[in-house]
Amino acid sequence: MQILLDECLPKKLKAEFTDHTVFTVQEKGWAGMKNGELLRSADKEFDVWVTADRNIEYQQNLSRFDIAVIVLIAPRNQLEFLLPLIQRLNETLQTIQPSQIAYIDST
Repeated sequence: MQILLDECLPKKLKAEFTDHTVFTVQEKGWAGMKNGELLRSADKEFDVWVTADRNIEYQQNLSRFDIAVIVLIAPRNQLEFLLPLIQRLNETLQTIQPSQIAYIDST
């Protein structure tokens, strides 16, 4: 599975994805892109976009894209707060379908 990590997430989170091909927005040269432009670019190359942007569902019409979106919800976007979400994130990656959005928090 091809996964794109949003620039709002720590780059070190990439190391937690052992069974997938993962790129950061920065590695793709897409840093600073608006979400609509980013989704259009990512939709061509990636299966899933992982972000911490809780409003993405209200800002973009995600049904227009084949890429799935996973939103990580933590008190802060720092690695120590995101690591407890990794198991549920990996479980979600096994079942998420194109154009779906999933929210993962610590509850």
